[in-house]
Amino acid sequence: MRTILVVDDEKNMRLVLTAMLRRKGYDVVEAADGVEAQEILRRRDVSVVVSDLKMPRLDGFGLLSWIGREYPSLPFIIITAYGTIANAVEAVKKGAFDYITKPFDQEELQNVIGKAVNTKNLTDREPRVSVDEAERDEIVGSSAPMQKIYDIVRTVAPTTTTVLVQGETGTGKELVARAVHNGSPRKDNPFIKINCAAIPENLLESELFGFEKGAFTGALHKKIGRFEQAHGGTLFLDEIGDLPRDMQAKLLRVIQDQEFERVGGLRTVKVDVRLVAATNRDLRKDVENGDFREDLYYRINVVPLELPPLRERKDDIPSLASFFLQKFNRKLDRRVEDLEPEVMDRFMDYHWPGNIREMENLLERLVLLAPEGRIRLPDLPPDVSQADGPGKGSDYGAFKEVIREKTESMEREMIENVLSLCEGNVTQASRRLGLSRKALQLKMIKYGLRK
Repeated sequence: MRTILVVDDEKNMRLVLTAMLRRKGYDVVEAADGVEAQEILRRRDVSVVVSDLKMPRLDGFGLLSWIGREYPSLPFIIITAYGTIANAVEAVKKGAFDYITKPFDQEELQNVIGKAVNTKNLTDREPRVSVDEAERDEIVGSSAPMQKIYDIVRTVAPTTTTVLVQGETGTGKELVARAVHNGSPRKDNPFIKINCAAIPENLLESELFGFEKGAFTGALHKKIGRFEQAHGGTLFLDEIGDLPRDMQAKLLRVIQDQEFERVGGLRTVKVDVRLVAATNRDLRKDVENGDFREDLYYRINVVPLELPPLRERKDDIPSLASFFLQKFNRKLDRRVEDLEPEVMDRFMDYHWPGNIREMENLLERLVLLAPEGRIRLPDLPPDVSQADGPGKGSDYGAFKEVIREKTESMEREMIENVLSLCEGNVTQASRRLGLSRKALQLKMIKYGLRK
């Protein structure tokens, strides 16, 4: 099925798009606004919708929302001017497949719509992998910040939209990239990763695009680059903020055109690759400083995913600790059953500057060295066992002391009030408070309430 629905209130724009698409072999139908597009979609099947955002009666956002409910697998492409890219990015966050900027050329149009058609065909033929499976198998956590991450991954995974995963070192950016891949129709195709910061600048181009035999001294045979290896699948570019400026320009061309030449080669290689990028840097600031290309930033930042540091999702610490405990018991053939409560208290207080990776490395060491099948407080390294919490200083200690004092004050007042109601009868008061008689007597001694 190769039918494209073009939706735009400007007749000339519809005519231009229709002519360009028909020259590429597509069947095209037109609509002047969102309401007319709805009527067409109710009558016939289409492969892709290409729509403007500003239209009378029902605008592009309204049409996108309706298609998301009625035809969730139908790719929706935005037509936008350069000055309104922010609106297009917002539409992509809400489920649009991609956007085309004005003025556009035939190659750009063909590449974006071709990807959308392929995605629609794959989605119709293949069952989707539930992101819940990836979450259960790899990503651990059920806190509110992580639930937001899961929601975005579920929305964006079935598309081919470029995703930018941001977060501190050790927050699990690669796991999220894999979840995006596993939740897409490309799940059975390659997931290729490359760390842009780990490869010398003079080798990065040949790593990404490959090289021909004889391209340089030592090139004794042809090499296939990471883009070709990822054909039909997903390419994960980790630490993309460290990409040199000249490579940024070449990467931008590949993202836009889905084609390149190997180093030393003349033949153009076409690929179909879904891109997921990751960084722990502030790319917006790098753009302002001139260290990162603005046009590339907009291309990769279509759907941003900001991973929270571990200190902002402390509700997940117990489940993460349990997960790593089981993992390293299997890996190291150990029988460490659990953590002492005091150890978990320290875990909850600790700042975790290295995030989940730091916890993983720490628990591997603790499981390996635990002498009695249980991790105890003396087993912890000093930086964890002696840390005062997020601030590692007296302010946090003072905060904890204030909380303790307030709690004791409330407890004393409650006991005093209940004793007064019971006219000093300790047995009756202990029943009202849900305490044993002995426990209440000890608290009365502690707070000086015994006559």
